[in-house]
Amino acid sequence: MIDHVHGLGYAGDNGGLYFATHTGLKIYRDGNWYETSKNFNDYMGFNAVDKGFYTSGHPGADSDLPNPIGLQRSFNGGETLESLAFEGETDFHAMGVGYFSHDIIVMNPMKNSELDVGFYKSTDEGKSWEAVQALNLTGDIFALAIHPTDSNIIAAATTMGIFLSRDGGKHFEQLTEAAQGTAVFFNEDNLYYASYHSIPELIQYKLDDDKGKSMNLPDLQEDVPIYISQHPQNNQEIAFYTTKGQAFLTTDGAESWKQILVDGSIN
Repeated sequence: MIDHVHGLGYAGDNGGLYFATHTGLKIYRDGNWYETSKNFNDYMGFNAVDKGFYTSGHPGADSDLPNPIGLQRSFNGGETLESLAFEGETDFHAMGVGYFSHDIIVMNPMKNSELDVGFYKSTDEGKSWEAVQALNLTGDIFALAIHPTDSNIIAAATTMGIFLSRDGGKHFEQLTEAAQGTAVFFNEDNLYYASYHSIPELIQYKLDDDKGKSMNLPDLQEDVPIYISQHPQNNQEIAFYTTKGQAFLTTDGAESWKQILVDGSIN
């Protein structure tokens, strides 16, 4: 059973699709499922990058990490974690990390030793933080994403919709109307986002001309993607996970979908 998923992505260069769960990492690779042999942590704010992943959350039963674990990273597939900031202080649920830049944006939910409540960005692995104004960003935050290489480009999914910033988070524009935003993901040229208003939508939004294209979705019964990822070497391979514990994978750019989790069970 794979449930309580709080993020997914292609972490590192081994081709595996990593699911961050309440009980550690589960990996889907070449049609098979794997899990790590230790570090069964409750991973939150999970972000895959080119060398591995960044995460937050709570320690598992086999861990000696403090609770919460603050901001951590792993560049060896989750075998070991490296503490970057706020260990024992903060659990970041809403966090975005640039896939190649490793720049970080977080929504800090509670005051800690360095940060007040609000949005902050770090460009030096959490050593220092700059407040982000996030003007016109409204609603409760579900997800944050930051462009792989251009950290001026940031997206957010909230209860009020999908929002995009091109000035490092100072100002946001709203991309959707009358829809709840649920997921955001960047590749170099596009923002992929999911929203829900009576039906789910998955949109490919081109950053160079501000045009959105609706993508084909499988039949989702009152369900919606909450995490999206794309294979870094194959833009035809896209995966998403939904509110009801379903996971789907396409290898043909959303023309067809394969279900790889059914209500949290391996399909």
